[in-house]
Amino acid sequence: MSSSLRPDLRGRIWPEPDRERESDSESEAEIDHFDRLPDSLLLIVFNKIGDVKALGRCCVVSRRFHDLVPQVDNVVVRVDCVISDDDASSGAAAADKNRGVFANFVRFVFGGIVKPLQAIGQLIGPKKNISTSTSSSSGFGGVGGVVGGAEEDDTEASGVTHHSPTQVLKNFNEIRQLRIELPSGELGVDSGVLLKWRADFGSTLDNCAILGASSVLSPGTSKSDTGGDASIVAGNADDNGNIPESFYTNGGLKLRVVWTISSLIAASARHYLLQPIIAEHRTLDSLVLTDADGQGVLCMNREQLEELRVKPLSASTASKRTLVPALNMRLWYAPHLELPNGVVLKGATLVAIRPSEQAAASTKKDLSDCSLVSAAFEEPYGMAAKLLVKRRTYCLEMNSF
Repeated sequence: MSSSLRPDLRGRIWPEPDRERESDSESEAEIDHFDRLPDSLLLIVFNKIGDVKALGRCCVVSRRFHDLVPQVDNVVVRVDCVISDDDASSGAAAADKNRGVFANFVRFVFGGIVKPLQAIGQLIGPKKNISTSTSSSSGFGGVGGVVGGAEEDDTEASGVTHHSPTQVLKNFNEIRQLRIELPSGELGVDSGVLLKWRADFGSTLDNCAILGASSVLSPGTSKSDTGGDASIVAGNADDNGNIPESFYTNGGLKLRVVWTISSLIAASARHYLLQPIIAEHRTLDSLVLTDADGQGVLCMNREQLEELRVKPLSASTASKRTLVPALNMRLWYAPHLELPNGVVLKGATLVAIRPSEQAAASTKKDLSDCSLVSAAFEEPYGMAAKLLVKRRTYCLEMNSF
């Protein structure tokens, strides 16, 4: 009887807290905790992303992202294909696969991927309502596509559009570090041949380093695979650093001159194409134009970028590239060069290049050239450069072209 008069405390205590807990859960579900992150932290994340295509996709996530992405200061642009001016104006999607130095390296543009996300349109096209932009399903090529109006209709019809790096980057306001990567190097070389270059430019060429080898033998290469020249894997012969007479008679020197001229033309063509980007983005501290093959790297620091803005470059009358000044060159050669990792470079050649005026003014030319080439290449080729500069130096000169 007494138990029946006892109050039911559970019925009074638990129902109300349960309802409060459910209410709190619903409130937490409605809160977007990402909104609590400060803009400065989001910009750090976007700068780590860097890739312009990925940033384009971020633009359509929210209006906040759309406003923050143009403030990114570290941008990487990967070019999908290289096409000529005629192809670019007609909107053709076919990439020009000719890798010759002189052929169709007039303009590099984006394209080659059919119907990816149209996010990058947020960077290229006029700023529109986010919901309107994201509702469209039109496809376009590579990194770029303009969203809206007749241009959107053209995109739907063709399936692919192309945009130059200048167009893609025009809505970024605070770029400090910019890296542009071409799909491949411009210089077509035979299989097994090594050819790498690095050039620094201001309004004209400041310096250039070129490393080449007629063949590269891996550590596991047997003597039978060396093409009748198996003796080269025996080690570095004591040749006193002298270039053998055969180097002049069998076309070895002529081939190195071709490598040098071709590398300089490729570098000056890249430099010429960067003018509009450099003029438009005055916040740039560094600019690197390289390729997926790792064949060539063009670099410009803040002082060199400012020099180009103040002192316009001299363009070659023969083609769309920067005029190469008269040059002073220092060459090192080894019939074979064995690196610490076991790789052997056959016919290893290193060339350090400076404008003649600059070389004449330098009082420490030997030291500056050695420092230049030693830091120009990534390993294991950086070690190859360091070994080559210890050998006998040969000097050459070249006229402006």
